[in-house]
Amino acid sequence: MAAPRFLPLLHRLGWEFWVPLPVIAGLFWIMGNSIAVQVLSRPYQSVNKLQADTQLDMKLSVTILSMTAKIDRSRGSTTIAVKTSDSTLRKLEYEFSATEVNQIERAIAQELEMSITDVRKLVSYQIKE
Repeated sequence: MAAPRFLPLLHRLGWEFWVPLPVIAGLFWIMGNSIAVQVLSRPYQSVNKLQADTQLDMKLSVTILSMTAKIDRSRGSTTIAVKTSDSTLRKLEYEFSATEVNQIERAIAQELEMSITDVRKLVSYQIKE
């Protein structure tokens, strides 16, 4: 006899909606979890792999306007600022561990693939003790 009084109360509260809701939520959770486990445990094979241990060799064909070599003898290094006529690449910087003028000129000539006489025409030196 208690059942007939309980059923109208459940009907007013909307049991047709609220009772299946936890069941549907549980099914979504179980299915989503199983799909995530399948996707995350699958091995991934990439065709294009990132290689970080290679050096990039660039050949520049720009006209060099001037070079400024700042020799820092206390640190034992030289910073070279190269100004170019290219609109996209206006300034290049290099750093060498040499402080002698002959070594610096050879390093610049080797790096920029120029002759030493061309380097001597374009470079100006600033010496910091």
